[in-house]
Amino acid sequence: MLYSFIDVPGLELDQEYVHETLVEFVKDQMSKARLKKAVFGLSGGLDSAVLAFLLVDALGSDNVLAAILPYNTTGPEVLKDAETVRDLLGLPSVTIDITEVVDNCYRALFAATGEEPDKVRLGNIMARQRMILLYDLSAAISGLVIGTSNKTELLLGYGTLHGDLAFAFDPLGDLYKTQIRAYARYLGVPENIVTKPPSADFWVGQTDEEDLGFTYDDLDKLLYLMIEERRTKQELLKIGFDRDFLDAVRARIRSNKFKTKMPALPRLQRRGIGGDYRYWRSTTSQKSPVPSGR
Repeated sequence: MLYSFIDVPGLELDQEYVHETLVEFVKDQMSKARLKKAVFGLSGGLDSAVLAFLLVDALGSDNVLAAILPYNTTGPEVLKDAETVRDLLGLPSVTIDITEVVDNCYRALFAATGEEPDKVRLGNIMARQRMILLYDLSAAISGLVIGTSNKTELLLGYGTLHGDLAFAFDPLGDLYKTQIRAYARYLGVPENIVTKPPSADFWVGQTDEEDLGFTYDDLDKLLYLMIEERRTKQELLKIGFDRDFLDAVRARIRSNKFKTKMPALPRLQRRGIGGDYRYWRSTTSQKSPVPSGR
C-alpha cells in the first residue's frame, strides 16, 4: 500500500448502524416488490459472502437461494469457500457449471468472426451467462436478484453490464471495499475469505487489484476524499497522492459513469421514462401484479 501514511478516519463506520440500516433496506426493497425470496450468486469471494450473511439476517435462510456458478478454471478452494458460507448459514443452493455454455458461445464467436475473444471478453461472457441463470432462477421461485457490487467497483466501472451489474437492488453499493472487509468481520465471515485477494474468477490467477492497477486500500482513501469530502485536485495532491494516480482514477470514474445510469432515451413526448411522469393509481386497495422482467 503506497499511501499507508494517509489517514482517512471517515472510512471507519459504526458497524451496528451499518447492519441495522442494510437489514431495513433489504426488507423495504423486498416489501415494495411484494416478494419474499432473494437469489444471488455465491462466488466464494468477500462481497458475496457478506451479502449472504446480510440476506439471512434480513429475510431468513429459507427465503434466500444461493447460486454457485463455476467455470472450469474455478479453483477447488473457491468452491470450498462458497460451500463453507452456504453450510454456515444453512442456505438452500444450486450449483450449475457454466463451462459448456460459455465455451459454446466462445466457439460461436470465433466461427462468426475468425477472432478469438480475449480474456476480458471471455470474462464478460461468463458474467452475463451467470446473470442469465440468476434471473431464470429468480423467475422460478418468484424472487429478486440481489447485487453484490461495492462502491469502489461501481465508481470505477469494474463490472460487466448485464452481468454482475444487473440486479433488482444492491445492498452493498454504498460501501467501499475496505468498509466491506470491516463489515465482514462484524458479521463473522470466515477470516480466510476476508483476507484472500479479491477476484472476479475470470481466469486462473486473476485478481481485481492487478486488473485495476492499484490496491483497494489506496483506492478507497482517494475515492472517499474525492467523492465523500469533495476535495479538490490541489488538496489531494497536497495530502500526498501522486498526480498520475489521481488523474488515472478521475479518468476511470468519468469514462465509466454510463454504467451506473439508465440508458439514454430521446424525448419526444411530454413525459419521459425515469420518474418524471404521473401514472394512474387505483383508489381501491388491491394487490399489485408481480413485477415483470425480473
